[in-house]
Amino acid sequence: MERVSSTAILPEAFQGARDDITEQMGLVWQQIKAPVIVPLLRLTVFLCLAMSVMLFVEKVYMAVVIVIVKLLGKRPEKRYRWEPMRDDLELGNSAYPMVLLQIPMYNEKEVYQLSIGAACGLSWPSDRIIIQVLDDSTDPVIKDLVELECQRWASKGINIKYEIRDNRNGYKAGALKEGMKHSYVKDCDYVAIFDADFQPEPDFLFRTIPFLVHNPELALVQARWKFVNSDECLMTRMQEMSLDYHFTVEQEVGSLTYAFFGFNGTAGVWRISALREAGGWKDRTTVEDMDLAVRASLKGWKFVFLGDLKVKNELPSTLKAYRYQQHRWSCGPANLFRKMLLEIVRNKKVSLFKKVHVIYNFFFVRKIVAHIVTFVFYCLVIPATVLVPEVQIPKWGAVYIPSIITLLNAVGTPRSLHLLVFWILFENVMSLHRTKATFIGLLEVGRVNEWVVTEKLGDALKMKMAAKAARKPRIRIGDRLHLLELGVGAYLFFCGCYDVAFGKNHFFIYLFLQATAFFIVGFGYVGTFVSHS
Repeated sequence: MERVSSTAILPEAFQGARDDITEQMGLVWQQIKAPVIVPLLRLTVFLCLAMSVMLFVEKVYMAVVIVIVKLLGKRPEKRYRWEPMRDDLELGNSAYPMVLLQIPMYNEKEVYQLSIGAACGLSWPSDRIIIQVLDDSTDPVIKDLVELECQRWASKGINIKYEIRDNRNGYKAGALKEGMKHSYVKDCDYVAIFDADFQPEPDFLFRTIPFLVHNPELALVQARWKFVNSDECLMTRMQEMSLDYHFTVEQEVGSLTYAFFGFNGTAGVWRISALREAGGWKDRTTVEDMDLAVRASLKGWKFVFLGDLKVKNELPSTLKAYRYQQHRWSCGPANLFRKMLLEIVRNKKVSLFKKVHVIYNFFFVRKIVAHIVTFVFYCLVIPATVLVPEVQIPKWGAVYIPSIITLLNAVGTPRSLHLLVFWILFENVMSLHRTKATFIGLLEVGRVNEWVVTEKLGDALKMKMAAKAARKPRIRIGDRLHLLELGVGAYLFFCGCYDVAFGKNHFFIYLFLQATAFFIVGFGYVGTFVSHS
């Protein structure tokens, strides 16, 4: 009996100890809450509200510019001289400028035929264009396939060069830089650049080169991207919404106001003399294209964006590939900002207004503040106020500004407005990775120079989609972790919605919104982020 009674006492002892620990933790929380937590949270709220206002003003400013442009009809052909290229009976084909077309590649088994075929199909005199395939592939089988494809087109009379190098130093920037060193490049006036999954239309050069020929102040003509797989899954639809805004608003506004925007690294044509004057390609960051654009702009060169000229390409169709891409696109600009800030400030060739635009609007607000405020404010600070009722967030900062910013972002893709809630959840989750990458770039630590080539599927895309429809989706462990991230992001988002809309006393509504968040993500994304093997 004594043994039984002593055994029965043990659970009661553990329960008492656990209650004591809970009480102690509660006391510690109450002791540090008022003097430490509340002031820090209020300071964070103030900073986040300030950043939200910065982002809001930037979005509204760009929206106003776009509306004015649409009303006035200021097309690039009206702002710059543009005349079609015509044959000259006396000069013959020499009336056409010499164009170099570069296609950097790295193990592009699925798309190399598409890009090379599209480049060789461009409508331009064959003796006035050189197609340069820069193959950094490490797979000998793929290298042989690419070389054979180049030889096949060369046998048809196309002036195509297959170039390789002994190393991958500098990655894409290193390949492009090496390609410019060949002796035949000295005869070229302009260089068009296409990534391996880009397929320009035959009239691409006839629509872009005239801008450079007739406007000596222009250094770059940038075309818009058209996504061939935007309807593949929910994730590609989300990407389309974000990138459409980038092209239809950000780049259009930059082209119209300061004749400056970030080169997208592909689907553009450069004046070679401007490229060389700016210092050529540099591999100091993972955004060699933006680096070149900023340096050329500081030399006084102008850029033009052609929103109605679209080049087909592919979106990352796996979350893993998209995360690597977003790391590069977030880390690189922040790191470039760190490296070029003083150079921009000291520059004497551009106006003060353009310096402010590049430093504040282009870099600080769009490349740094946008990522940080999305994650810290919407995913951390607003949910944290649930636990600290002493800290209040005004509705204009928690509801009105985010709502307007979201709607302005969504207007670039009207067909996806019904997916706005999913886009918000998706962007909140990705903000974690973008914010982390931004700080890595600013502090120049860790994976600051990591370059992972985005996986492309090309013709295999149709086969994959057909096969996926015929088989039951399988979710790997990695995909389960990504789903968990999405669930956490949705949870934090709905915590904020609950906090603002209902106050802090409706506990059952709070639990309902949590459950709703996980249900939406679990149900809506399971079919999206599955294995693509």
